[in-house]
Amino acid sequence: MALRFAVLAAFVATASAVAIGYPAPYGAYPAVAKVAAPLADYDPNPQYSYSYAVSDALTGDNKSQQESRSGDVVSGSYSLIEPDGTQRVVEYTADPVNGFNAVVHRGAGVVKAVAPVAKFAAPLAYPSVAKVAAPLYG
Repeated sequence: MALRFAVLAAFVATASAVAIGYPAPYGAYPAVAKVAAPLADYDPNPQYSYSYAVSDALTGDNKSQQESRSGDVVSGSYSLIEPDGTQRVVEYTADPVNGFNAVVHRGAGVVKAVAPVAKFAAPLAYPSVAKVAAPLYG
């Protein structure tokens, strides 16, 4: 009889704890399936094309890129000047059948791109400090 009373008391305590706002034990709530909203403006054949180029004589930054997409096929290229002055050109394609493929070309010519040396002002002159002999204590 005491065991039945203990089980009943535990059940009542759990039910009242959930009613008060304490968290329910693991598995007490049913799982909720997350459903994504349908895309209203889905484009089955996306297309874009872009390009840019930078040529900054002050910093020596010289690079460019162009890319285009038609459906699931992307193709493009980019180029940059490497630290040793040579030009690197990367041509790439990507599609669902062949994946991503890139061909790298390294220019034979050396491009002279030298960043200017920054000029700094002369250091500030600090005022002279007088040297004072320490007092002698005798």
